[in-house]
Amino acid sequence: MNSKESITYSDILSAYDRVKTTIRETPLLESSLLNELAGRRLLVKAECLQHTGSFKFRGGTSAITKLSEAQRKNGVIAYSSGNHAQGVAMAANLAGVKALIVMPNDAPALKIENTRSYGAEVVLYDRPGGEDREEIGKQLSEQRGLYLIKPYDNAEVIAGQGTCGIEIAAQAKAHGITEADVLVCCGGGGLTSGIAISLEANVPSMRVRPVEPTHYDDVIRSQLSGQREKVDTRETSICDAIVTPSPGELTFPIINRLCAPGIRVSDTEALHAMAVAMKYLKIIAEPGGAVALAAALSHPEEIQTETVICVVSGGNVDSAMINQALKVLS
Repeated sequence: MNSKESITYSDILSAYDRVKTTIRETPLLESSLLNELAGRRLLVKAECLQHTGSFKFRGGTSAITKLSEAQRKNGVIAYSSGNHAQGVAMAANLAGVKALIVMPNDAPALKIENTRSYGAEVVLYDRPGGEDREEIGKQLSEQRGLYLIKPYDNAEVIAGQGTCGIEIAAQAKAHGITEADVLVCCGGGGLTSGIAISLEANVPSMRVRPVEPTHYDDVIRSQLSGQREKVDTRETSICDAIVTPSPGELTFPIINRLCAPGIRVSDTEALHAMAVAMKYLKIIAEPGGAVALAAALSHPEEIQTETVICVVSGGNVDSAMINQALKVLS
């Protein structure tokens, strides 16, 4: 491991020891009909079935269980468009820790409602108007003495997300798989980097590949240049869970060292993947959570391995978006 990297595999193992009785081991799903559609063996790691509907509960639980007594007493703060918000809120609730979550006012209503239902205080900010969540989070953290749990630039969060990689390695072995491209939905890179470290330790013949929305390809651009790049676009995307301007300071060095080239997908391709997941696997994926599957289905020419594993990272989506996805297959 590069000395500049934020975590090691031993950190992930430590996180796994803390969270394994709380998180859900999500299944690695396979369908013969989906394999035929994909033109290769395709398995899906269904993190949409994790508590709170996404992998973010892993990182949230890892961070909460590592708090000092003083931090637990004062409470925590996080900022998120929804999945990290819910993950931290539920983890804090289970631990009896106060949580304040800063969320954009244009986040899906379901995600805001769920975050409040886990007992967190929600403060909305004007993302379309240009308000900066990091600045708001910093100010509130200092004013109230709250410990800030960032969505991906937090070592304990990354370690928690890496527990997903431990499961993938064991489940792949049980399926007789030793070589595959592992496609991961990528925003700031916490899940991507955590899984990459776990697979390096357990199955180094597997390659992790980040997948991003077409107009928010900051990680892919950064992979090409070798330094953190920032997207500056007025384009919108339905993949709200992974719309980030730049990869994390902690996550990018890991991604840069361990990950194979990323893949871009369109919103329409994400919708198609959502519909396919429902039809063949009977699972609900949100747009941002479906982009890895979308890459395997819509860009097969970019994958050379006979087997591909796709992480469906979240399933917090409203009925209107589900109906929009189903229309793509009709």
